[in-house]
Amino acid sequence: MRYASAPVSTHRLQLEPDFTLEDAVAQVDHLADLGVTHLYLSPVLQAASGSKHGYDVVDHSRVAEGLGGDAAFAKLVEAAHAAGLGVVVDVVPNHMTTPTPLSLNRPLWSVLREGRQSAYASWFDVDWDAQDGRILLPVLGSSLEEVLAAGEISVGEHEGEPVVTYYDHVFPLAPGTDPGTPLGELLDAQHYRLASWTVGDSELNYRRFFDVTSLIAVRVEDPEVFDATHRLLVDGIRSGAIDGLRIDHPDGLADPEGYLDRLATATGESWVVVEKILEGEEQLPQTWHTAGTTGYDALLRVGGLFVDPSGAQPLDELSAEVLGTSQDLDAIVTESKRWVVQVMLATEVSRLLRLVARARPDLDLHAARPVIEAMLVGMDRYRVYLRPGTPAGVDDAEELRAAAQRGEKGAAAPLDTAVAEAVLDLALGQGEPVDRAAADEFVVRFQQTCGPAMAKAIEDTAYYRYVRLVALNEVGGDPATMGVSVADFHEFAGRLHETWPQSMTTLSTHDTKRSEDVRARLFVLAERPDAWATWVRRARELAAPFRSDELDPLTEYFLWQTVVGAWPIDEERLQAYALKAIRESKLYTRWTEPNEAYETAVERFVTGVVTTPEVVRHVESWMAQTAAETRANVLGQKLVQLTMPGVPDVYQGTDVVDLSLVDPDNRRLVDYSLRRDRLARLDGGAAPVDLDDEKLLVTASALRARRKHSESFTGASSTYVPLESTSPHAVAFGRGTGEDVELVTVVTRLAGRLHDAGGFGDATVDLPEGRWTDALSGTAVDGGSQRLDALLGHGLPVALLVRVRPEHD
Repeated sequence: MRYASAPVSTHRLQLEPDFTLEDAVAQVDHLADLGVTHLYLSPVLQAASGSKHGYDVVDHSRVAEGLGGDAAFAKLVEAAHAAGLGVVVDVVPNHMTTPTPLSLNRPLWSVLREGRQSAYASWFDVDWDAQDGRILLPVLGSSLEEVLAAGEISVGEHEGEPVVTYYDHVFPLAPGTDPGTPLGELLDAQHYRLASWTVGDSELNYRRFFDVTSLIAVRVEDPEVFDATHRLLVDGIRSGAIDGLRIDHPDGLADPEGYLDRLATATGESWVVVEKILEGEEQLPQTWHTAGTTGYDALLRVGGLFVDPSGAQPLDELSAEVLGTSQDLDAIVTESKRWVVQVMLATEVSRLLRLVARARPDLDLHAARPVIEAMLVGMDRYRVYLRPGTPAGVDDAEELRAAAQRGEKGAAAPLDTAVAEAVLDLALGQGEPVDRAAADEFVVRFQQTCGPAMAKAIEDTAYYRYVRLVALNEVGGDPATMGVSVADFHEFAGRLHETWPQSMTTLSTHDTKRSEDVRARLFVLAERPDAWATWVRRARELAAPFRSDELDPLTEYFLWQTVVGAWPIDEERLQAYALKAIRESKLYTRWTEPNEAYETAVERFVTGVVTTPEVVRHVESWMAQTAAETRANVLGQKLVQLTMPGVPDVYQGTDVVDLSLVDPDNRRLVDYSLRRDRLARLDGGAAPVDLDDEKLLVTASALRARRKHSESFTGASSTYVPLESTSPHAVAFGRGTGEDVELVTVVTRLAGRLHDAGGFGDATVDLPEGRWTDALSGTAVDGGSQRLDALLGHGLPVALLVRVRPEHD
């Protein structure tokens, strides 16, 4: 279905204490001038004090004070509406934070104080029996016994009630317990159990967000919990203050479809998109009440247009040369998933095993655990969508069975066939379990565990280990596939227009591993693999004086790609990124077990790269050598994303060239005054002076064209028309209504190969008949077969053609 409240385009704003709702008000007029139709806000509800992202919610009843509170939100809505803009808000239904102090989360504080008798006990996803009716809190620096012996825990007062204190942490005392009781006995009488932080991965008894113990899962499948946690946002939609919602991590929910149904009922079918990662040709369930995804599926295809598939083999060979061995992505992913499932998510697997014990007490649990692990390791998507009591579809059954088979390969021992079949039946909701409630819970909880296994193993481990072309190591990406053909792109875009025409599209988000422009630069490596190999060999020679024996070639090669993608980058930023990358890869150091000698070697290498003049000149030589290809990629993928089917989001700062890396680097403050001045100069008739100007021109022109011709992009009669070209180096398509094409996008792809071929030559593109004006250059163009060198050869490598209509039309 189509949603009346759907944006034509959005601009993502990352709100935080240094960029508040009041600061956003100051940018409303500029963003309206840019051409967007809606502001797209990061989470606005009350989060932990000083939160830089808002996903650590503590109170759903109010807008965050650190962002300006309810009054500032109302002021932003008023300013946006006055400028003709709508408002979209990011929603975090899956979890809340366990803040310091815990009293900031009043529902959780109540549960810790009163246990299962708390009015909020149903809010949180807790396996009470696993800790004898208590909640494990792994916050101590060492064991409880050691902490008590050191005198680090004491009894005090907080907000008028007696509490237990541990440095900045405070914990409530259960009613009826005497603060004068010896500390050990007092703690034994509480509804929580304090423990060392090291036992979180193995003993935690509440569901968390991925492996983040400080984010406790919320049971929004309970209607009362849903109502309480969504009331403020639902009221905002009903009042007209909010036009749409972005749903964070729907795969963590017990019943994503049920959640979206309830949300649609509450909001009256407002525009909602979900942060769903689709793997391969996986499709979003058609039964979901949503306009589509947040756009990682589009990011994959748009970027792929600008990756040369012929670069696969030479880049493989270069990687093997540098590393001294060939890499197998499937093996890397499997190894990463097995470690994540067996170590990082051990407590989640244990919870599943307890459900198996209840549902099928006849099964050998020692044989069942490796079956569960194999199924999690073998899943090739973030989850399936089974609902207890509803028969599993053929596709879901085949996927789970195949997952067990894939996960068994390379396991320590073969699976017990009978136990594997029994566990598979449980996952599919089949068979005759002894405890139906436990079996139903297993169906749900297994699916909820698949997402963390995928994300932590692939995005946050394997993608820091596989180095053929790191630009492809992206959320929702497919590094094994080098490039997307023009035909495949048109097929995807056509299907998107047919099935999810108001789905969001994106090139950069707060979660992407690299910004769109870093990836655009790195795509050139596939076009120039021989030149890149020569450059890398020389770079490694120049780095010899500051390369320690502890530095491994994989990390070095990963960082060389990072450097040419993000240059110029200062040492502070590159050091922070390198530390995160090596800890995420988990090969030689980890967040929980830092290897000081290794990290020092990496730090020394980074310092040498950014401070050695010869290296700096060498990096800048690559920038100059590949400037034309980079320019075509930067402008081409931007124009394609802004004009293809869907609702394009422009992530903050990406209207000009943005060379951000993974968070928190991509949440740095944006210089809006610079962008205002550039846009004013371009609007005043000045020619672009650099790639920043050119990208801003492309962005503003496309957004303004979308806004003016909104029916051609998001209207019920909008069309998407692939246009024929005789060159493999051009992509062209039209947008319009009914039989009429109103706008045409033409972009250059694989510019390096195009240059090697001597340019477009006599290659043409077939434009719809009529008279056209390029919104970027002002050039008039006739319809019909037009030479690409005339259309793209003398200015920008892209064109946005708008049909010229007689004035009386």
